[in-house]
Amino acid sequence: MLTVDDVLKQVGEFGWFQKQTFLILCLLSAAFAPIYVGIVFLAFTPDHRCRSPGVAELSRRCGWSLAEELNYTVPGPGPESQCLRYEVDWNQSTLGCLDPLASLATNGSPLPLGPCEQGWVYDTPGSSIVTEFNLVCDDSWKVDLFQSCVNLGFFLGSLGVGYIADRFGRKVCLLATTLTCASLGVLTAVAPDYTSLLIFRLLQGLVSKGSWTAGYTLNGHWERRQVGMICVRRFVPESPRWLLSQKRNTEAIKIMDHIAQKNGKLPPADLKMLSLEEDVTEKLSPSFTDLFRTPNLRKYTFILMYLWFTSSVVYQGLIMHVGATGGNLYLDFLYSALVEFPAGFIILVTIDRFGRRYPLATSNLAAGLACFLMIFIPHDLPWLNIMVACVGRMGITIVFQMVCLVNAELFPTFIRNLGMMVCSSLCDLGGVLTPFLVFRLMEVWQGSPLILFAALGLVAGGMTLLLPETKGVTLPETIEDAENLQRKAKPKENKIYLQVQTSELNTQAAERDASQGIAQQK
Repeated sequence: MLTVDDVLKQVGEFGWFQKQTFLILCLLSAAFAPIYVGIVFLAFTPDHRCRSPGVAELSRRCGWSLAEELNYTVPGPGPESQCLRYEVDWNQSTLGCLDPLASLATNGSPLPLGPCEQGWVYDTPGSSIVTEFNLVCDDSWKVDLFQSCVNLGFFLGSLGVGYIADRFGRKVCLLATTLTCASLGVLTAVAPDYTSLLIFRLLQGLVSKGSWTAGYTLNGHWERRQVGMICVRRFVPESPRWLLSQKRNTEAIKIMDHIAQKNGKLPPADLKMLSLEEDVTEKLSPSFTDLFRTPNLRKYTFILMYLWFTSSVVYQGLIMHVGATGGNLYLDFLYSALVEFPAGFIILVTIDRFGRRYPLATSNLAAGLACFLMIFIPHDLPWLNIMVACVGRMGITIVFQMVCLVNAELFPTFIRNLGMMVCSSLCDLGGVLTPFLVFRLMEVWQGSPLILFAALGLVAGGMTLLLPETKGVTLPETIEDAENLQRKAKPKENKIYLQVQTSELNTQAAERDASQGIAQQK
């Protein structure tokens, strides 16, 4: 019986068609990145102080420098310098230019302080949502909520859009969510107030995760290895695996024939016999309970949920922590982002040699260890801190890429997108919690988030070893295939072992016969 993998081996597993589709779908990753980690720049919080009417005029009249103006008119040092102001009328004419507050303090008592009722002055030439909506001091938690909203959207989209993709097809889901996400991006940029900003951000998260995951799963049906390392209608067809699971065999056959033509190959003569590896008598419909019905799938689901949760918390948390504690925001982000390129190269080199399980476990352990070491790095060694942070980000980047691949390889076709969405929903739940974990824990102690990251990474490394190795194993088409993944790998190993043993026995027999023949001739 002819399967999709059999056809792909003949028409080209990564030919012109797969490369074209791959490059188109890579655009989804490029569009998803600023939504996911753009908080570092969107919510940049510059140095700020209370706006006090009359201070600017007094500073010009007296010819103060900025340092003198801050020294005379802003309380501090400390948090009060950014969130409190002197309750003084700076427009009164009796104020002098040399220590103007000295004449107002009676008997040396401190001047009363009050909240920033007139807004803030920000020491930055640019702008962010912080400066536009004054998300500082008592409203600083609204920055955490802004990032949590997009991750909440990811979470809700994981539950809803995943089912839609499995029920109505990856292609329909991909097109609808991509167009909606682009429209919401424009609306977010022109949001008139904070409430509108949150609503648009939530909806953007709702559809953007569905767009990215549907594209990832669709691409994974064409080529399993390169799909996650670097990552429309007429160029991106529907998945033939999904079409077969829905008993739409004629459409699947047409697509496979189209792939053969694009790759310059001849399709198999028996292409019309195309079917799933184990044909089903009725159309398979995805169900949430399928993820937990059988013991091995249940184990895979829970472990992958934890791996996704850890990936999100450590990945986003490291970025936020470096942004909040580093020196130059742009350079620190650039350095830590550059390590994602060697991370992709490491994946390409290792997954075909060592499989999925050991590189994934090692990367989790490396990320956890890096976070642990950062706790003990002195503040006067920022270069060492950013170097270790880069190692941690490279490790968790490898985890993020590989958990996508492993997630797609462990679930059968008809619930593959649902499995990806449900498991990765824990990634989104982690993203909802991460801003509050990072910024609120840093108020207690700057190294507190790193302790949490280290613990999560080290535990994830151990749990990864409980998953089966999927290197060289055919993608499961049914629940029975997924349950037997470990058993499928073992016969293959035993077969190789038997072949080696048989070859050695044959060699020994041949040598023995040759020796006997020589002896007879003598």
